[in-house]
Amino acid sequence: MIKRLYFTALTTACLFVFASLGAQEKSLYNYTEAFATDFYKSNGTLYRSASGKPGPSYWQNSASYSIKVKLDDKINRITGSVTTTYINNSPEDLDFIWLQLDQNLFNNDSRGQATIPLQDSRYGNSKNTFDGGYTIRNVRADSQSDVTYSISDTRMRLNLPTPLKANGGKVSFSMDFEFTVPEYGADRTGILNTSNGNIYAVAQWYPRVCVFDDILGWNTHPYTGPGEFYLEFGDYDVEITAPANHIVVMGGELLNPEEVFTKEQLDRYHQAKSSNKTVLIRSESEITKASSRPNKNELTWKYMLKNAHDVAWASSTAFILDGAKINLPSGKSALALSAYPKESNGGNAWERSTEYTKASIEHYSKKWYEYPYPVAVNVASNVGGMEYPAISFCGHKAKAANLWGVTDHEFGHNWFPMIVGSNERLHGWMDEGFNTFINDISTEVFNKGEYHIKYGQRNSMTPVLFNSNLEAVMNTPQNMKERNIGILLYYKPAFALHLLRNEIIGKDRFDAAFKKYIEVWAYKHPAPEDFFRLIENETGENLNWFWRGMFQYNWQMDQAVTDVRYMESDPSKGAIVSVDNLGKLPMPVEIEAITESGKKITVKLPVEIWERNTRWTFKIPSTEKLTTVKLDPRNVFPDINPENNTWNTK
Repeated sequence: MIKRLYFTALTTACLFVFASLGAQEKSLYNYTEAFATDFYKSNGTLYRSASGKPGPSYWQNSASYSIKVKLDDKINRITGSVTTTYINNSPEDLDFIWLQLDQNLFNNDSRGQATIPLQDSRYGNSKNTFDGGYTIRNVRADSQSDVTYSISDTRMRLNLPTPLKANGGKVSFSMDFEFTVPEYGADRTGILNTSNGNIYAVAQWYPRVCVFDDILGWNTHPYTGPGEFYLEFGDYDVEITAPANHIVVMGGELLNPEEVFTKEQLDRYHQAKSSNKTVLIRSESEITKASSRPNKNELTWKYMLKNAHDVAWASSTAFILDGAKINLPSGKSALALSAYPKESNGGNAWERSTEYTKASIEHYSKKWYEYPYPVAVNVASNVGGMEYPAISFCGHKAKAANLWGVTDHEFGHNWFPMIVGSNERLHGWMDEGFNTFINDISTEVFNKGEYHIKYGQRNSMTPVLFNSNLEAVMNTPQNMKERNIGILLYYKPAFALHLLRNEIIGKDRFDAAFKKYIEVWAYKHPAPEDFFRLIENETGENLNWFWRGMFQYNWQMDQAVTDVRYMESDPSKGAIVSVDNLGKLPMPVEIEAITESGKKITVKLPVEIWERNTRWTFKIPSTEKLTTVKLDPRNVFPDINPENNTWNTK
């Protein structure tokens, strides 16, 4: 390790200018703003500790669901009922409960439809003529039928007959609901037509309770497409009735496999549970054979999932089904399943889906936190990529690196936000960005780097990620241009975490802190400040300047070599270098000097040099003339203007 050199004063009388780097650029940097101590706007509370952990009196409510539905594949309609058991662990009584009605996005007069631009959008409908949304009937609470409710766009307010008591009060309410599945539902749910029948990817399909928390109370932000979900944890008992020639998969434990599979399929299903290699449960050649399904008109598939905040499912006559065992660090196991049509089979495509699913979940379980669910189901659909607990919908045309990438990403979401339940509706970067970060590490190691791309320069995306026209990362997804969502929710936060891990904190300390964040917030609801505080407390670093510039604001970094001289005009006595911080975002300094003989000398300086300076001058311990002095020689920092990073001898 090269010693870090600090100088507080230099005697300019004994120095002679060796080279001038031209006219000085005006600095935008304000060190009192960058390192201000007012980043956190509130102190820790009994609910959320200043250490970034849940406080000693942290609480959250819970919602468990018993759902029975039927799929009519003739008219693409789902009808059923849901009974919800809600527990109020908050310190206040509740007079009403808010629910999310996400299918109402597909009403032609919804707010979401009104805000979709004329150009192509991920969040629109495939057909302007489709008019979806819920029909809701027979709303009851604690078996009382005189319950009043009101529906406003994608939200429903249920007025309780009597207040729900604080600190453990419980209420059960039920309703009947039905809706038509949209062909293309905002790239989260939909219907894919194949040669052997439709594939129904069914999500956001039942009325779900909004979160009541200590930050905003009821979180009732309308669902307009870009922002995803914020839901309470609970248990799910689900019965799905479908035509008998369908196979129905859900992110949960199948309770009655002997009733819904043929004997041969049942044997293969059990074989897959103990096999490290993919086992075909229903092959392509069997799809068109009536004998590959039980000889009945319809079947009811019974599923259970515990301690989750959502469920989704898929159903089709067209499914090839295969599976394999997922090995978990504790010695437990789960079952990886893939369901896909013949059009997705072959050519390094979906026949490897189960391999990818298994590898992804095994990696994240070992590296970060053990996977909690009994299955992990990957479904080929017309949804490009969407995650729900224990099940993912991925594009049916994906193959090779694209299929690995989307599979790994969607199953990575089981950690963010399925286990660590952040508010995606407001803070999409806390799931997409964190997930993209762990995806990068997973891809490096999968199958000895089969799909890992080694980029020549890690900061090559700087002009895109730090474009001055971008919104800040901490804006809500609804408050960003749709074209910027990929940058601001996915790539920039992931870049920031890599920068913290590799260059500012160090891998060992960062990984330990990141694991601690997952551990203490598993099955809870962290906010941005909780994450920021925890990383600082666990690593011992003051990172206010980093959060402020990279997340709260869209600041740019611009360091420049502004002066190079020799000590007393004698190259044998070392060189004096000045670096200016021209941008608003401070960063550590790494500089490489190359001597006439080709020797390379590297000096690293911490970000603290910028706590009270806009220029920093330091000594390079050289003993001969220099030919080049270069900032950021490894190209790891997001310098927006690399043109002023290098000095060359004249």
